[in-house]
Amino acid sequence: MVFRCVTIKNVLEQLYEGTDNLINQQFYKGKDIIIGRTPEVSLKISNSGQIVRKFKDLFNQNLNLFLEGKYLEFLKLFKRIKGIDENYIREIYQDLQLKFESIKEAENINTVIIYTLVLNSLISSIRDLNFGDAIREVKKRILKKSNIHETTIQEELDMLFMKNDNNISILYNISYLDTLAESFNYKKVAHICKIQKSKFINRIVRRIISSNN
Repeated sequence: MVFRCVTIKNVLEQLYEGTDNLINQQFYKGKDIIIGRTPEVSLKISNSGQIVRKFKDLFNQNLNLFLEGKYLEFLKLFKRIKGIDENYIREIYQDLQLKFESIKEAENINTVIIYTLVLNSLISSIRDLNFGDAIREVKKRILKKSNIHETTIQEELDMLFMKNDNNISILYNISYLDTLAESFNYKKVAHICKIQKSKFINRIVRRIISSNN
């Protein structure tokens, strides 16, 4: 019994650490500083640290469901995040089932690896779903200001994605923070995020228009 308790305690500590690492990774530097894919581009937004902690708590305070293998119930807790509904949760769950099936014969698969898969699927889904709105706004502003064809705009954006352009990467993460701020009712932070998003959207718009003149 003592061995079991110690084991569970150790696993929980590893899962807490996993939550910290995966949520902070290429997003949060600490001290209210949001970064792009690398710390070369950063932005200080007051109270962003509180929002990141609340997001982490949503994982850490419900690890019992994960450890009991109740993955769908665990995922449903994230319907409180803007843009995530029942259908989207089921899509994430079905995707995870396919991943679990593909690795079931692999060696050295443990609780931490499974948790990493779940976290990555959730975080990626939340980030990609809402970043799409920012990219649509980029295209809308370019079309309003120029005669550049939509296909060319997409090609330019694809090139910026491939290069890990700083404006794209910080826009990606401001959009992510905006989503979390609205989800946890931090209205002032969400407002600041929208102002910053517009600024970086305009930078991307100018860059694409300039490269096609």
